[in-house]
Amino acid sequence: MKARIGCSMWIAGAVQFLVIHVFVESAWARPYSWARNNISDLGNVHCAMQQDPEPRYVCSPEHGLMNTSFVVLGALLVVGAALTASMWRRGATAAVARILLAGAGLGFVLAGLAPADVHENQHVLGALLIMGTGNVGLLLAGIGLSHDVPGAVRWATGLLGVTAITGFGLFLSRHYLGLGMGGMERVAVFPLLVWALAVGARGLFRQPPREEDASRSVALMAP
Repeated sequence: MKARIGCSMWIAGAVQFLVIHVFVESAWARPYSWARNNISDLGNVHCAMQQDPEPRYVCSPEHGLMNTSFVVLGALLVVGAALTASMWRRGATAAVARILLAGAGLGFVLAGLAPADVHENQHVLGALLIMGTGNVGLLLAGIGLSHDVPGAVRWATGLLGVTAITGFGLFLSRHYLGLGMGGMERVAVFPLLVWALAVGARGLFRQPPREEDASRSVALMAP
C-alpha cells in the first residue's frame, strides 16, 4: 500500500506540473516559446528583458501558480521516493538512487520558493539539484529498481537517465542542436517527469501476484 501511495504521488506531481505549465504559458501576452524560453521563465515575478543565457522578454502573469506547482512537484517526488521502498533492490546503488531522486524533488521546491529573477543563486542551486543529482539518480535507478520491475522498464530508465544527463551537458555548454535554449533544457528535465509517470503508473496499477504463484515461487526457492 505504501508503494502504491508513493506511485500515486509521482503521477499526481508530474501531471499537475505539466497541466499548470501549459496553463501558465497560455497566460502570456507575448507567446511563450518552448524553444526560446526557460521553464523558470514561467515563475519569474517581474516583467523584464532577460539577457542570460539568451536575450528574451519575460512576463508571466501567473507566476505564483507556476512556483506553487514547482513546490508541489518537488514535495511529491520526495514523498514518493520515501514510500516506494518495496520497488527497489537492497544495497547502496538503490539507496543512492532514491536519495538523488529526492534531491531533485528538493531542487524543484527550492526553484519554486526562489524565483530566478528574485533569488538567482538559490534558484540556480535548485536547477543543479534537478538536472545534476536528479539525472544521475535517474541513471542509477535503472540498476536499483527491483527485479519485479520488468527489464524493459529498467533499461528504459537507464536510457532516460543518459538522455537527461546528455541534455544537461549540452544545455550548460550552450549547444542546443537546433532545439533552442528552452528545448534543450526540457531534454534535461522532462525525462524525470516521464519516468515518474511511467513507473508510477506501472506500480499503481500492477496486479499483485496470485497466491498460487507466490506459493510456487517459495517452493522453488526451498532447498
